[in-house]
Amino acid sequence: VQLQASGGGLVQAGDSLRLSCAPSGRSDSTYDMGWFRQAPGKEREFVAYRSRSGFIIDYADSVKGRFTISRDNAKTTVYLQMNSLKPEDTATYYCAVRRGTAYTYKSPNAYDFWGQGTLVTVSS
Repeated sequence: VQLQASGGGLVQAGDSLRLSCAPSGRSDSTYDMGWFRQAPGKEREFVAYRSRSGFIIDYADSVKGRFTISRDNAKTTVYLQMNSLKPEDTATYYCAVRRGTAYTYKSPNAYDFWGQGTLVTVSS
């Protein structure tokens, strides 16, 4: 599975962005999907998760109420809608596919395939 993330850019605080993650190869409909982010000098951190069924959707506390993860079944694309962006949201954002359950979905170790990342910069 190859993942192509896009939609990042430079915005001002309070603006919105929508990130997209389009898998190639097999459909993502059989996988759990996650979004992570990594700021310079920091570890990669969990942002959002959507189980393959859509039954489980979860967010990091820092983005709850502002970010929404969704999937377009027709296009097999996963989105991360980001509203009310803050300077602390500045990071490279990665989408990832999780196939197993050995690790909690909040851990990067749980994921088997990663996109190349898309940079989000929020100015104050």
